[in-house]
Amino acid sequence: MNPLAAEAIMALVFFGKDPNTDGDECPTAWVDDKNADMVLQGWKADEETEAECLTVGPIPGTEAVIRIPARMVPLIRKACDAAEQRSSELR
Repeated sequence: MNPLAAEAIMALVFFGKDPNTDGDECPTAWVDDKNADMVLQGWKADEETEAECLTVGPIPGTEAVIRIPARMVPLIRKACDAAEQRSSELR
């Protein structure tokens, strides 16, 4: 593995996976400990959802619309709190 990739992976603080999926291919939440960014894995949005998002503006090739289940809100909230705390520590 590329040392830079390993370094990036090591900086992610895992918050959890969707509790109602199989544990392998699940929406997941992390916070990057180096810069406090949230990193989210979710289901790819369907064409209808993406089309609705496009009414606000284009989706650049470097971005994606993803869907995170509502049951993950408590987990995402914990990740948001951690990201906010880490961000204030980095200032």
